[in-house]
Amino acid sequence: MKIRSITYFLNPKYPLDKKALEKAGEFLVQAKATYEAAGYEVQTTRLAAIPFPKLLNGKVSELPRLAQQLSELLPQINVAYAALGPALIEFPESYTFIPEAIAASENIFFGGVIADKKNGISLQAIKACAKIIQQASTITPDGFANLRFAALANVKAGAPFFPAAYHDNDEPAFAIATESADLAVQSFNWQMTLDDGRQALIAEISKHGQAITQIANTIFSKTRFIGIDFSLAPFPDDAHSLGGAVEKMGVPKIGLHGSLAAAAILTEAVDRADFPHTGFSGFMQPILEDSVLAKRAAEGVHTIKDALLYSAVCGTGLDTVPLPGDTTAEQIAPLLLDISALAMRLDKPLTARLMPVPGKKAGDATNFDFGFFANSKVMRLESEKLSGALSGNDPIQLSARKNDLS
Repeated sequence: MKIRSITYFLNPKYPLDKKALEKAGEFLVQAKATYEAAGYEVQTTRLAAIPFPKLLNGKVSELPRLAQQLSELLPQINVAYAALGPALIEFPESYTFIPEAIAASENIFFGGVIADKKNGISLQAIKACAKIIQQASTITPDGFANLRFAALANVKAGAPFFPAAYHDNDEPAFAIATESADLAVQSFNWQMTLDDGRQALIAEISKHGQAITQIANTIFSKTRFIGIDFSLAPFPDDAHSLGGAVEKMGVPKIGLHGSLAAAAILTEAVDRADFPHTGFSGFMQPILEDSVLAKRAAEGVHTIKDALLYSAVCGTGLDTVPLPGDTTAEQIAPLLLDISALAMRLDKPLTARLMPVPGKKAGDATNFDFGFFANSKVMRLESEKLSGALSGNDPIQLSARKNDLS
């Protein structure tokens, strides 16, 4: 198990408060060293700001300049990445400037809210995010720029995984994101029964979660600790594959029936574990970051509809999904609508990070050169432009399902 990220949350002000950013950098350097001394490899350190429309006091046209400034500053404070939060439904023009901001920076991440408790599902925001995805796919020849953008449905502040991370107040805080799919692989590799495997996984998550929390509450007690997102995030080899864990549990290939049950069991194990939860804390299924998921997607066994289905019981939603390069915003919007409906009806956070690949069609091999990716094949998107009532801009209010049927 590794720490994927230590994420420091702050309001960096605008114009940027360099002293506050330097203080954040110093905290992250110390935190990284401390956790590594305790035996945890720390892959990245990150900053997450309040949503940029609020940071910029509504002057959202200044986003590209802000992104460029922060991007240039990060190496000076020894921080790898930063998130400027999501465009907000209350600021409809804020979505417009994200593609330019992505192009103006190299290490800055962004989001776009498509649904939340206050506004419901925003068809206007869904269309705006679909357009961002289509436009961002053309920034680089391989479509890689969409790694730094996700559409957010019912995602609260304090999630340390990017691109979903954002802050909601002026008090600095931090949270931990783990890379822990290997714990699931190991738990179900050696155990004879399902319950043995589940109990082993719960015990491992609790052990590491409590150790990480102990350090946070003692050494770093002066900075508010939000918690740990113990999503079972993978790394692109079979020893760290959540898809591989599902197959260790007894599903011949992830994508076949039985996969949803396995995903629910794994997510429930995270729920049962004893540690301070934040963010998604569940089954994470990034197609291009998981060697087995990438393989099954290339085989056509694991589809976009499968990933959407598993989002109903677990997970972060749809992540690093390679799409045909000629996919239109009108074809992307219905998929974002489905993600939004699941998030609101089930009252859970979900995101969509979609990656149209220029010049590629469904079935073509991907060729990303990125250490956190396992190449696959472009996936087929069965979607067409919406019409009728669903093609308008009126918000959709969906209340969460009531569990008490008595």
